[in-house]
Amino acid sequence: MVPSIQSSLLLGPSDQEPVAGMALVPSHWLGSRESESEAKVDGETASDSESRAEASPPLIPADDTPEVLNRALSSLSSRWKNWWVRGILTLAMIAFFFVIIYLGPLVLMMIVLCVQIKCFHEIITIGYNVYHSYDLPWFRTLSWYFLLCVNYFFYGETVTDYFFTLVQREEPLRILSKYHRFISFTLYLIGFCMFVLSLVKKHYRLQFYMFGWTHVTLLIVVTQSHLVIHNLFEGMIWFIVPISCVICNDIMAYMFGFFFGRTPLIKLSPKKTWEGFIGGFFATVVFGLLLSYVMSGYRCFVCPVEYNNDTNSFTVDCEPSYLFRLQEYNIPGVIQSLLGWKTVRMYPFQIHSIALSTFASLIGPFGGFFASGFKRAFKIKDFANTIPGHGGIMDRFDCQYLMATFVNVYIASFIRGPNPSKLIQQFLTLRPDQQLHIFNTLKSHLTDKGMLMAATEDE
Repeated sequence: MVPSIQSSLLLGPSDQEPVAGMALVPSHWLGSRESESEAKVDGETASDSESRAEASPPLIPADDTPEVLNRALSSLSSRWKNWWVRGILTLAMIAFFFVIIYLGPLVLMMIVLCVQIKCFHEIITIGYNVYHSYDLPWFRTLSWYFLLCVNYFFYGETVTDYFFTLVQREEPLRILSKYHRFISFTLYLIGFCMFVLSLVKKHYRLQFYMFGWTHVTLLIVVTQSHLVIHNLFEGMIWFIVPISCVICNDIMAYMFGFFFGRTPLIKLSPKKTWEGFIGGFFATVVFGLLLSYVMSGYRCFVCPVEYNNDTNSFTVDCEPSYLFRLQEYNIPGVIQSLLGWKTVRMYPFQIHSIALSTFASLIGPFGGFFASGFKRAFKIKDFANTIPGHGGIMDRFDCQYLMATFVNVYIASFIRGPNPSKLIQQFLTLRPDQQLHIFNTLKSHLTDKGMLMAATEDE
């Protein structure tokens, strides 16, 4: 017999504890129940609902800490045990992060895709727990189908943009690229029609809520993970520094809050404190400056990730741009008296790193607060228990997705200019008469400016 979510909600918090990891539909989704005559959910009567109701006993969340750590830390209090578990697992994740950076940009892209799929799974599972309770068809199938469609669209756009020469060289890829958006839209329409055909008379409202749930999840997870990959193509430094700043802020805010925290920061996260928030900010800014200084000296980090058609592999070799060349800056007079220096040599990118680390420490945490509010709305502690002491993958990446969007907007607004290589690639795909027209127009423009004549005289 299928348990009724609506009947469980009517018991109230004092009569029934929420099941760990089980999302509940808010009562205003399903309508109020003030009398027997009004107890209907899209045609379902109260007697139908009550006949299916089964009170589920509250479950105690399982301890997901590895047994070896439980034995080693058994003599510690729960507070310090949690501190050590989080610390050990954090070091392990940082070590894994270093490994995938060493393996190169292609592996990083694959990891981003895997993280995206896992985050989508964690969020959609919460909705599925509600949806499955009504024994309605196709929700999980359609959710994964829409994930496939959206990834096909975004990754197709990326391949066309960054692998243009390869796409034009292979006839099947050229055809897929030419009609990519039409194919993507057709695939989405198929899913849309499948959803309409799956509608069940008694549960229209819930099904449309779940349809919206899936699309919001796609917006939060898939779109922003696509921006992460775009940032990576601008240079690995635009991928590593922002992610590292968020990690640093998360660690330092926890450390400052653990040892010095006294003043609560926000009700959504009772354990967050002002001491941790402020301490994390200053530590992150300093960390961003130091990390940027170290990475700016290596071409493998600062050069855009490009595809080499001759070797069929990614390359990160270039002449570093102005951002990654040491410059001398005058120090303001007030600071000169304190430091005793008149000038300082630093990379221009370090100035940009201040903006990145400031966002990571002041605005980034609101991604975590948003996730905390989401989990409280559905009475769950974590999105999953994938990482002991940390929760699910989404619990670790709630701030990263917001950061990825900011970095992408920041690059487009303040850093990126026209890309000559892409313009030439597009130029070469035009018809000969179109190429000739552009050539004559460009020649006339350069002649009017005197640049073409100057070049001729030099020769």
